[in-house]
Amino acid sequence: MATPLLGLMRILVYIFLLAPIAIVVLASLNAGNFLTFPPQGLSLRWFWTFLQNDVFINAIIYSAVLAAGATAVSLVIGTMAALYFVRHAAREAEAVRVGMLLPLILPEILTAIALLFFFYEIGIGTEHKIALFTGHVLMTLPFVFLNVTTSLQGRDESIELAARTLGASRYTAFRRVTLPLIAPGLATGGIFAFIISFDTFGISFILKGAGSAPLPIQLYDYLRFNFTPEAAAVSTVSILLTLMLVTLSDLLFGRE
Repeated sequence: MATPLLGLMRILVYIFLLAPIAIVVLASLNAGNFLTFPPQGLSLRWFWTFLQNDVFINAIIYSAVLAAGATAVSLVIGTMAALYFVRHAAREAEAVRVGMLLPLILPEILTAIALLFFFYEIGIGTEHKIALFTGHVLMTLPFVFLNVTTSLQGRDESIELAARTLGASRYTAFRRVTLPLIAPGLATGGIFAFIISFDTFGISFILKGAGSAPLPIQLYDYLRFNFTPEAAAVSTVSILLTLMLVTLSDLLFGRE
């Protein structure tokens, strides 16, 4: 009796998690003029409308560039923190781990408000994009740190030491020995960092300045005054992008 019950519970959980996504995708195919469910006929008209909307296209480009930059910085800082945590940290290991995971533990809105106060106190405010960029780096760091730490903890440090004894410099040993070994963790952490940065709302809402806005904020502003299936079409494209990245990560590095 336990196995069928667990199977039913699993199915219900999947339905609960996937139903909102399915509704958004179906709503994007609505042939009507308003965002309704079930759709009033099926059509791709709103995808064509979205592709002709420069505001959304620019928001997607801006979000992608912002996410790529935040991911690159997170990969460097997160990898260095993971190397220190696994190989050098002793008494302070737990403090390092908690510090790196703190943005993941705290509510996102609290991190955003703290950063807002900080940048206004130092006279920068949100007029410069450095505040928004810093917030995205903080939100993505834990995912890089966790994945790289997992990769490092399963590797034998003596391999790199052997390369050092054969004449390789510290940098060469890291580049030619350690880096290939932790590449799956780097790639997986980078992909998830990009997804988190691309989709995050709270940080972007609090820290965005005047001018360009990331896609989640642009969608929010759009839905305040418009209620057409174009918003669902944009959301569907974002969902497909996320699924593609997750699938790519699983295909390339799932076993590792």
